[in-house]
Amino acid sequence: MKVPVSKDLFIINTAAFLRSFTFGLMGVVLGIYLFRAGLSSFNIGMVVAVGLVGSALATIGVTTKADRAGRRRTLVALSLLGAIGALALAFTPAIPVLLAMAFVGMLNGTGTDRSAAFSLEQAIIPGLVPDTSRTWGLAWYNVVLDAAGSLGALAAALPLLLQRWLALPLFASYRTVFFGCAFLGVVGAILYSSASARVEGPKSAMEALPHHISPATKKVVTKLAGLFSLDAFGGGFLTDALVAYWFFRRFGIAEETLGVLFFAVHLLNAASHLGAAWLARRIGLVNTMVFTHLPSSLFLVAAAFAPSLKVAVILFLCREALVEMDVPTRQSYVAAVVLPNERTFASGIANLARNIFWAVGSSAAGFLMQNVAFSAPLVLGGGAKISYDLLLYRAFRNLKPPEEQSP
Repeated sequence: MKVPVSKDLFIINTAAFLRSFTFGLMGVVLGIYLFRAGLSSFNIGMVVAVGLVGSALATIGVTTKADRAGRRRTLVALSLLGAIGALALAFTPAIPVLLAMAFVGMLNGTGTDRSAAFSLEQAIIPGLVPDTSRTWGLAWYNVVLDAAGSLGALAAALPLLLQRWLALPLFASYRTVFFGCAFLGVVGAILYSSASARVEGPKSAMEALPHHISPATKKVVTKLAGLFSLDAFGGGFLTDALVAYWFFRRFGIAEETLGVLFFAVHLLNAASHLGAAWLARRIGLVNTMVFTHLPSSLFLVAAAFAPSLKVAVILFLCREALVEMDVPTRQSYVAAVVLPNERTFASGIANLARNIFWAVGSSAAGFLMQNVAFSAPLVLGGGAKISYDLLLYRAFRNLKPPEEQSP
């Protein structure tokens, strides 16, 4: 389906592309870089978790303040703060300082964009396209994110390539790349500052306080947030940084090969968003979310027991071809079941719940890898996601968005 393109939509997607590129790169190299820097599995998990906690708190700010403070101003601030996360890795200070900078800079080791800016953009895009194009507009937005993430994953080879091409020490090569990521954050801030007033929320939303949200919306959003928390808890075990670290330690795969693998992963994710929008028009948003996400989790659990690298990669790619099909459909569903002036609140709460429990899962994953079983996060993460799918279908199969209701 054709989606009307405006200057603001172009700016949002371009800035999101730059941000997602850095996240895709970080998702592959973060765990390996910190391991090379001497951090334990537990500390690697803590760095990832603290970055997600920072992102969660930023999402609280977006949820409660962004519409009144100004969406453009908020996006600019988030981009500049995000640059601090990359600088934290470039300087690699002692653990306490590294954790503090990772927190302030919302360092993202998930490999995918689930930031506070991502939450706010989900509220902006439905207002820039007609309702009939809402799911497709969000699907294309997620295609942009995953295409950028795939290129970022491919760029994970840059530290080793710079080491060879420029005869730089390995850590100097890494720092050069991290400085580049910080620069992209500044460019993103400049882009956001040039958006028009159309990206701002409705006047009623800008004047409203969170407690003015309708009781019906609060009930639906609370239930969705609870379910998304379970899904995100499972996802925290499975951030790209930790999965790349798992492949690196279990099968000895270097950053260059991992970059190619995660490039393919993000391409599959990108293609799946369009497939999700197509499928949702035929079987509905909730059915698309559940019937694609459930088998992806089964593939993941199977990958934990793979006897060889080849089998593990095949199962992992099968998982990635399906796992993101619930993303644009979930975003569209949340936007559809609330009023337009409640979208920032709904998107913020949904993403806040996810970010908090991603952080919990990430910190637990490092502990489990080090003290229980190295593949335990894949099994537990997949199990949590299966439970989420079953509960989501049971709770929301009868609550239809407007476009799916009979006349």
